[in-house]
Amino acid sequence: MNFTQLQERVRSELLRRIERGTLSVSLLARQTGLGQPHISNFLHGRRGLSLATLDKILAAQRLSVIDLLPAPRLAQSAFLSGQMGEVGHLPLVSHSVALFEPYLRPSSIQTLVPLPAASVQGLRERCTPARKQWERFVVIHLSAAEAQPMEPLLAPDALLVLDRHYISLRPYRDTPVSQPNLYAVRVGSELSIRYADVRAGRLILRPLSLLSPIEALEPSAEETMNDLIVGRVVLILRDC
Repeated sequence: MNFTQLQERVRSELLRRIERGTLSVSLLARQTGLGQPHISNFLHGRRGLSLATLDKILAAQRLSVIDLLPAPRLAQSAFLSGQMGEVGHLPLVSHSVALFEPYLRPSSIQTLVPLPAASVQGLRERCTPARKQWERFVVIHLSAAEAQPMEPLLAPDALLVLDRHYISLRPYRDTPVSQPNLYAVRVGSELSIRYADVRAGRLILRPLSLLSPIEALEPSAEETMNDLIVGRVVLILRDC
């Protein structure tokens, strides 16, 4: 990775943090002593940064060069192509990382979950070219409260494998009686697990439990319905 590529990865990471609401231009300016126009120009690709300025930003955001390396992507490619044997490992990450981080930094991975490689190899993708640049499979953990709307399908402390390359609302299998897809969906800055379909221009989230309400999401002017979908649940691991 050269210096230009490093700057692009820093820019992407800062923009993701701003999108998540954990960072703002004014906060970064206070942390680094840089002017807000200087930072804004960098974020919009109108200028680069000196090495000294880049060091200030990395220190302020507690980032290291290792955090920006795409090594996990290479490992996952080998896993999916069958180069790692019958058993491989997928990264367990937080909900926030699953929602917002296309490339997984080493510090974002909580642990690696072993599972048979055949369980995810050969699965169909349905996503945009931009989403295909994301790391494909991640594992998330559900608390009891997060699993409750989908009980008894989901149990407390379940681990779910998400396919972030499947964000279509089409059934996975085109058969007369198709099993509905179970999705991870972005609701504000949170992640929910629900069945989903479209009605009257809104994304309808349907729980399994009668105790939980149906929700209706409306994408922003810059979004489509598919942008609200994090990925399809492809595996439910009940014993974690």
